[in-house]
Amino acid sequence: MEGNILIVDDNDIIVKSCESILTPEGFVITGSTDSSEAIELIRNNDYDIVVTDINMPGIDGYELIRQVNAIKPSTGIVVITGFASQQNIRDILQLGIIDYMSKPFSPHILIETITKAMYLVKKIKAIAAGPDSETEAKRKTDALNAIINEYKTTPGALLRVLESAQDLIGYLPPSVQRFIAVGLRIPVSEVYSVVSFYPYFTMKARGRHHIKVCVGNACHAKKAGQILTRLKRNLNFNEDRLTADGRFSYETIRCLGACGFAPIVEIDYDTHGGVDPDKTLDLLKDYH
Repeated sequence: MEGNILIVDDNDIIVKSCESILTPEGFVITGSTDSSEAIELIRNNDYDIVVTDINMPGIDGYELIRQVNAIKPSTGIVVITGFASQQNIRDILQLGIIDYMSKPFSPHILIETITKAMYLVKKIKAIAAGPDSETEAKRKTDALNAIINEYKTTPGALLRVLESAQDLIGYLPPSVQRFIAVGLRIPVSEVYSVVSFYPYFTMKARGRHHIKVCVGNACHAKKAGQILTRLKRNLNFNEDRLTADGRFSYETIRCLGACGFAPIVEIDYDTHGGVDPDKTLDLLKDYH
C-alpha cells in the first residue's frame, strides 16, 4: 500500500527505525525529531498520516495533534507513546486519532497499525469524493442518530446505544464513539471506558471467529511472523482484515501475558500456545 507518512519523535532512533521498517512496505517516509519543524512540514506538504510521539520537548504531541487538525484536518494521526495508561488513551482518543502504539513495538505492530490507518484514511477520502459512498455514509449517520434519539432519555442509554450501533456498523471505532458521546451529551472518555470494559464491544471489525496473534517480543522471536504470513496467504483477508465469507477476522496483540508458551494464537476465547507455524491452519478446522 502506498502513502505519504510523517514520523515525529524526539528520539532519532525511533524515527530511523520506523523509516527502515515502513519504506520497504511501499510508504514514503519523512522523519523529524523537532515538533516545530514538523508543523512547518505539515503546512507545506500533504501527508496521509502523521505518526507522533506524545512526550516531546517544546511542542508536545497533544499540541502537535491540535495543529494537524487545524492545518490539515483530513490527515490521519497515529500516536506512539511509552505511557499508555487508560487516562492517556482516553485523552488521546478525544483528539481524534486513528490508532496508537505503545513503546516498545515490534515491526509487525508498526506495519499492521500503519497499514490499517492508511486504509482508513483512503476510505474516508473516497467517501468524501464519491456520491454513492457518501449516500451510504449518510444513511448510517441517519440511522445512528435515530438510535441515539430512541434511547437517550431511557435508563442505561449508553449501553443500549452502543449495542445497537455495533449491530449497525459492526464495530465501534473512535469516530463512532465520539459521535455517540456528542449525541448523548456525555464525555468521550465515558464512552471509551464502557467500550473498553465490556468484551462484547469491539473497536475493530470482526468475523464470526476472531483470531488474535501475539507479536510481542517473545512471540516474535518464536516465529509469530510466519504464523501471520500463513494466515494472510491462505485466508485472503481483505483490507478490513475479514475473509470474504465473514468467517474469520484477525488482529495482532502486543502481549497475551503468557510469554512462556510463545508463540500464542487466540481464537475467540480459546488460547493455543506453542503454535507450530507449519500447522497454523490446523487450528481453524473446528471453527465453522
